[in-house]
Amino acid sequence: MPNPYLPLWEYIPDGEPRVFGDRVYVYGSHDNAGSDKFCDYKLKVWSAAIDDLSSWTCHGHIFHTRNDRDHTSDTFWTDCDLYAPDVVEKDGKYYLYAYIMNAKGCVAVSDTPEGPFKLISQYRYNIPKGKEKDCFGRGWFIDPGVLVDEDGKVYIYCGYERSFVVEINPDNMCEIMDGTYQDDIIPIEEPFMFFEACSPRKIKDTYYLIYSPRTGSRLVYATSKYPKGPFEYRGVIVDNGIDYPGGNNHGSICNINDQWYIFYHRMTNGTVMSRRACVEKIEIMADGTILEVGMTSLGFEESLSPYKITPAEIACVLKGGCFITEKNVTLRPITSITNGCIIGYKFFDFGKDCSSKTMKFSALIKGTGCKSNIKVLVDRYENGEEIGMCEICPDDGIYSAVVKNVTGRHALYFVVEDSFGGCFTDMFKGRHLFEFESFVFMK
Repeated sequence: MPNPYLPLWEYIPDGEPRVFGDRVYVYGSHDNAGSDKFCDYKLKVWSAAIDDLSSWTCHGHIFHTRNDRDHTSDTFWTDCDLYAPDVVEKDGKYYLYAYIMNAKGCVAVSDTPEGPFKLISQYRYNIPKGKEKDCFGRGWFIDPGVLVDEDGKVYIYCGYERSFVVEINPDNMCEIMDGTYQDDIIPIEEPFMFFEACSPRKIKDTYYLIYSPRTGSRLVYATSKYPKGPFEYRGVIVDNGIDYPGGNNHGSICNINDQWYIFYHRMTNGTVMSRRACVEKIEIMADGTILEVGMTSLGFEESLSPYKITPAEIACVLKGGCFITEKNVTLRPITSITNGCIIGYKFFDFGKDCSSKTMKFSALIKGTGCKSNIKVLVDRYENGEEIGMCEICPDDGIYSAVVKNVTGRHALYFVVEDSFGGCFTDMFKGRHLFEFESFVFMK
């Protein structure tokens, strides 16, 4: 599946990936299309077989703070928004840790990784002396990330603007053990700059903490030989704000069939809300370094086919103010396209056929009464090879152009030019030229 790797109508941010048995599960918050807020009142989980990452199954709503048409609330003490879950397995049970805005967080349990999860308790704890003011994030346990270590100890890492770690009683999985609280596990100073989104992992003998720094759009990581640190800052894994309308980021790393991935989210609708789940392959070096990766349209794919109809909304490059918006559950075009906007995709495999000199490009367009041109470039949007240009007319339609045939694997970019000219050009600067729905190449 390309990015976003879940069905395109699904808005899952804060995805926490876990492999249980022969399936990978992604536990996430839930956003809504065109929303003016983060998250809502339910958590969801999707899963796929580890040997078939092209087919994802929705297991529905697994936890709620409000009644909906199919469920009653799981929380008697609050009806506030649900954020950023994590799930771990211990002794054959699956434990869900939830962050609830403005309310004490909680732990729930299930016999299966897909849930549904039944409430055990709110977190139970005693506040350490001298930490009365803001210990445990006022009991919210913001963005919980949980680690079950080989020695049976269980750790929960949390925080917003300041981080902390504590041990959980492994006998009940919800009681915070006295004397284990440690704050500022990741410093707020440079280069760490901790902000939120803790996610712990242990790889061999090294503890990794993936988190979002104050620069927001990034996921970075720090490592230690001990679960409570001290941690060493190691660098950036992915940044959803490079060549794209960035916003907050939250996710983690996961090994699936000996391939490592970074799971994260990207924004839609010209806001930092309405986020969708994305994934990139990563490489972890022998010294534990994770090489930074750029955003692509690939998801779990090696390459995309230009000869299949591609929905415009899987773009990984959006520059100049254009963005993806949902008009209805089946239609999410790129809109607000103005002169100079750049729309890009990485990567397409055009194959080995060099017998043809040309091929045909077609785009499904929603017109706005303007004339414009789409320049088609490969490899780079600046100084890349221009293989053709497609004229876009004022009306709705499918617009086509003959372009140069290319072979091999390439990034693909569309650079938009307003064809309105004359002495009044500046007066109409910034007008919306068209909406972009899908495209295809044909030989």
